[in-house]
Amino acid sequence: MIEIKSKREIELMREAGKVLAEVHEKVGEAVAPGKSTYELDKYAEELIRKAKCTPSFLHLYDFPAACCISVNEELIHGIPEKTRILKEGDIVSFDIGVNYKGYHSDAARTWAVGEIAPNAKRLVETCKESFFRGIENAIPGNHLNDICGSIGDYVEAHGYGVVTQYVGHGIGHQVHMDPEVPNYRMKKKGPKLQAGMTLAIEPMITEGNPEVRVLSNNWTVVPLDGKLTAHYENTILITDNGPEILSLSKG
Repeated sequence: MIEIKSKREIELMREAGKVLAEVHEKVGEAVAPGKSTYELDKYAEELIRKAKCTPSFLHLYDFPAACCISVNEELIHGIPEKTRILKEGDIVSFDIGVNYKGYHSDAARTWAVGEIAPNAKRLVETCKESFFRGIENAIPGNHLNDICGSIGDYVEAHGYGVVTQYVGHGIGHQVHMDPEVPNYRMKKKGPKLQAGMTLAIEPMITEGNPEVRVLSNNWTVVPLDGKLTAHYENTILITDNGPEILSLSKG
């Protein structure tokens, strides 16, 4: 059952999304060679709490940090560590959630650390663009698979792998709600989209093999071939006038 949000719920999620967009922008500006992922996680948490919000991910399923910070081949669920120091040429993904008065926004960005190689830049750009290709179809009357299929088709047309073991999701008073939102074309249409639905749409792509495994820390996900990965996500609201991206600054 996919919730249709009330006007009050939408306003709370808009506020959570506004804070999250600002956090991502400031954290992105702070990314630099020599910074530890632990330091950046604490900075993000400080920004969230200063905005009178709380980190959605801290202690969620016992996750130990405010942000998932994943470097290079790490796709998702990277645990921030004092000893994980960013270096020139890395790419680093931040998956961050914000809770405002019981309602959540969830978004991810993959940032360049200094100058990065052309292949890394193309991977990151393709992942981001696939999100926008997908939400072109996030309109009432379409089906969920119209979003999912557009993402996967775009990624695969550019020669990258689409991870199938992990997917996007509905979001609201919980971080993870119905429906699941895959990043590939399904065999079924999926639910019909309606105004008032809120979804966390998050392409997760690989430079090579899309098959992944979980590291011994029981959290961090990496591809079997160890090649680069990228992650991009926003929380969107479906409206009669098209999708509204709640976790992206308006300008």
